[in-house]
Amino acid sequence: MTVRLVATDLDGTLLRSDGTVSERTRAALKSAAAAGLAVTFVTGRPPRWLDVLVEETGFDGLAVGANGAVVYDIGAEEIVTAHLLEPALMRSLGRELRERFPNVRYAVEYGKAFGAEPDYVHEWQINPPYDRRGTPTPPPLVASFDEIAGEPAVKLLAKDRDLDADTFLTEATELVGERATLTHSSSFGLLEISSPGITKASGLAELAQRLGVGAAEIVAIGDMPNDLPMLAWAGRSYAVANAHPDVQAVADEVTVSNDDDAVAQLIESLL
Repeated sequence: MTVRLVATDLDGTLLRSDGTVSERTRAALKSAAAAGLAVTFVTGRPPRWLDVLVEETGFDGLAVGANGAVVYDIGAEEIVTAHLLEPALMRSLGRELRERFPNVRYAVEYGKAFGAEPDYVHEWQINPPYDRRGTPTPPPLVASFDEIAGEPAVKLLAKDRDLDADTFLTEATELVGERATLTHSSSFGLLEISSPGITKASGLAELAQRLGVGAAEIVAIGDMPNDLPMLAWAGRSYAVANAHPDVQAVADEVTVSNDDDAVAQLIESLL
């Protein structure tokens, strides 16, 4: 196949387990750019957690964020397109999920901001301390579920730390049906809920159309269930060695782990 675009997940794939970008990966991204091989990030991260990678990766082009809900211009710091969950749908789904899973707690990604219920326990830092201009990042909204779900959002997060991630996803998907897209990218019970039909595949297809690249010209690489639609859509797919078993099962090839610079090795082989 003729490869014109490499689509890579970030956490657990391009980034090492400690969240850093290796020198080898930085060099590979630079070499790809020099050779005219396009690379893009396709991630569950919201835009504010894409901005922080510019210095480490040197990448400031178009990326897909929030599991396909946004196409984001990192260099311009602008959301190019967004597919939003409406408040009425979020509230309805939230009530139903809480009836089925009483201990679930909610947070909301609005695009460039974040909101959460008071007892939503954070597993990682919610906001970078500063934006790329050095301006302090505003604190997240902490309020009731009805309030945080009161404006359109790119992603609703439903967390029950005691649930198995795969079981939670299966049972919640049976409840929600086609009213929304559910996925996960965690080792514990954290669901990522998007508008119907919104996946990493839909976001990558939107970005590829802007670049004039077809699916058959794209290589994709990832590690978690939220990567599955993207891996199925791309012309060729790779799973890192540390990937979820479902991802390894569907990928065309299983490569080395993120800590062994899987993305760098893939780019080097293509060049």
